[in-house]
Amino acid sequence: MTEKLPHDDGAAESEGYAKALGARLRAIRMQQHLSLHGVERKSNGKWKAVVVGSYERGDRAVSVQRLSELADFYSVSVSDLLPPEDTPFPGAGSPPPLSRIVLNLDRVQALTDPGAAMLQRFGASIQRQRGDIGNRTLTVRQDDLRSLALMYDMTIEGLTERLVRWQVLAPESVILDGEP
Repeated sequence: MTEKLPHDDGAAESEGYAKALGARLRAIRMQQHLSLHGVERKSNGKWKAVVVGSYERGDRAVSVQRLSELADFYSVSVSDLLPPEDTPFPGAGSPPPLSRIVLNLDRVQALTDPGAAMLQRFGASIQRQRGDIGNRTLTVRQDDLRSLALMYDMTIEGLTERLVRWQVLAPESVILDGEP
């Protein structure tokens, strides 16, 4: 007979962190325009597609050593692979995830609308602050999104609609309508 353990909130938080870490790993891989099989090919088999995929889904724990090696492979710092401190971890009693705005910087730079100059400067500034020079996408954090909406004197929803209309969102963007 097995004893049933009480629900462990720490386990839920750990699972949420693994999923948030996996999302960061996937974002870094996608920024480098690599498929899972592309990672396996580029690493000459050191990084198996199935293993990297399980890290990205949060199905498999990644050791600090392997995370460091993966950061070296992607040519980023380990801290770039870690989820931001303000990331809510699903399953840990946190609020539902927020919209995720990811800009395609090539499309942003190609905009000819006079109102786009502010977005172009803003994107370049954030990229310099984060040391993301050379990346073709830029994740816009909630605080940055609020600031940008204030600069445009509109709501976040209005700004999001404008970004959609300008067709500058990267495929990994997720727009939530606020409905549960």
